[in-house]
Amino acid sequence: MKKILDIITEEVTKAFASCGYDEAYGRVTLSNRPDLCEYQCNGALQAAKEYKKAPFMIADEVADKLKENKMFSSVESVKPGFLNLKAEEHFLADYLNEMREDGERFGCDKTKEQKTVMIDYGGPNVAKPLHVGHLRSAIIGESIKRMGRFMGHNMIGDVHLGDWGLQMGLIITELRQRQPELVYFDENYAGEYPKEPPFTIAQLEEIYPTASSKSKEDEAYKEAAMEATYELQQGRAGYQALLSHILNVSVTDLKKNYENLNVSFDLWKGESDAQPFIPDMVEKMKAEGYAYISEGALVVDVKEEGDTKEIPPCMILKSDGASLYNTTDLATIVWRMRDYHPHEIIYVVDKRQELYFTQVFRCAKKTGLVEPDTKLKFLGFGTMNGKDGKPFKTREGGVMRLETLVSEINQEMYKKIRENNTMEEEEAKETARIVALSAIKYGDLSNQASKDYIFDVERFTSFEGNTGPYILYTIVRIKSILAKYKASGKKAEDTKIRPAGGDSEKSLMLEISKFNSAMENAFEEIAPHKICAYIYDLANAFNRFYHETKILTEEDENVQAGYICLLELTKGILEKCIDILGFSAPERM
Repeated sequence: MKKILDIITEEVTKAFASCGYDEAYGRVTLSNRPDLCEYQCNGALQAAKEYKKAPFMIADEVADKLKENKMFSSVESVKPGFLNLKAEEHFLADYLNEMREDGERFGCDKTKEQKTVMIDYGGPNVAKPLHVGHLRSAIIGESIKRMGRFMGHNMIGDVHLGDWGLQMGLIITELRQRQPELVYFDENYAGEYPKEPPFTIAQLEEIYPTASSKSKEDEAYKEAAMEATYELQQGRAGYQALLSHILNVSVTDLKKNYENLNVSFDLWKGESDAQPFIPDMVEKMKAEGYAYISEGALVVDVKEEGDTKEIPPCMILKSDGASLYNTTDLATIVWRMRDYHPHEIIYVVDKRQELYFTQVFRCAKKTGLVEPDTKLKFLGFGTMNGKDGKPFKTREGGVMRLETLVSEINQEMYKKIRENNTMEEEEAKETARIVALSAIKYGDLSNQASKDYIFDVERFTSFEGNTGPYILYTIVRIKSILAKYKASGKKAEDTKIRPAGGDSEKSLMLEISKFNSAMENAFEEIAPHKICAYIYDLANAFNRFYHETKILTEEDENVQAGYICLLELTKGILEKCIDILGFSAPERM
């Protein structure tokens, strides 16, 4: 279904052409003065120079032509050469009825060129609890994945676990000190290893920080951990079995925590999955003359002509032959290209890692790990800060666990919902969980991803203003009206949306008509905050209409049924948008 702006632009373009002007000047935009008009065209200002004519004269001619068009209720030429346009009410109603007939897509067409897009987001380390620093990557990445799927692309989300390197050796070393009798440490053991892990998630989360602290104080301990890491990477069977236990226990816990955020991944791959691809990749880089030894390390030059700042070489192997994050990320690109042939890979990572990813991307391109037209995109996000403007911490000043943050906001919402005293305890708890998730996700996504923002629990959990709970409250309000209408025994199935009878109704209809344009634009720019901005405007438009209109007490049943159709469309679009953002609405609040 064509975007309403495109339909209007077509008519204005025809008018320019029929007046003898280049149709390129007929582009229409949303008005930046909604108090004066709904749409505007400034083409006459640009055309004036080419046609050596005063812009208002060109605008007058085009306006005269457009006044014959039934698509517009008002066409004005305003000096020095603006065209101010208002949509005719029947035309707008017909457009919305066509949106209704399109089912759950509401007039938003799927892309004609489906792409396979991989999204690298989440990035947790195994054996460590998720903390607030993991929040943005998960929330932003999930919304981008859902946006892309709605637009018709094949989106593949990969969590990219940190499951390799010294941290594994540290865990193995600490476990060996505590339980040396375990069969995993017997080099002569030839039987099957136990299926049950020798630790719980709580024990595992305590083992790693303990081991990490010891390694900083005890050189021999650190040497033992490095040796354990080396033996693990060389394939020692007992250590490989322990790695499997670590992964199984950690991933089970991670899945539970991500599930609480309504975040899911198609792939649970980690750095360890890239290891088999490293030897061949390194040999290729050497054989083709890209990689060379510099100060003992193997590197690839990635600086380019025109660089305004120093871009250091991308290190492939350290002087002792060990791999690095660079190596793993490049090898991960190798298997992604082999198994999925993506058109694009998007990395949702802290913006402070931009230089690192510039090196990795350039190295991948230069050495032919990706096709020339494969896009590697870095989506860097800003920091989530507390009210003091510093990275969000616990009251004691430590890094807050993610489940603690979610629990605290659940409690805050539960308290607010129980104050109304309209729900039983279980329903109140479930409703609080749903609304709290909207507060967290909308609070994050309504900010441009690249910018730092203040995580203000009090503001984010408010039912007023630009918040998730406000959006949900609007949806619940619509649900309540529709339920009361249905309970009265009336039906609006065979009715259509009627031409607007007042300003607030037309304003609501105009906001609805922007849906397909808003969705396309948000995905093109990989900007979830644009969906938030759209639904906030839509919710405001609905609430203004609601306060100015007697919906359930309207005496004319045809007019009332038209209102109900308009409400159903509004609710459908709001619910579709919040689903794409990664949360849902309760039945009541």
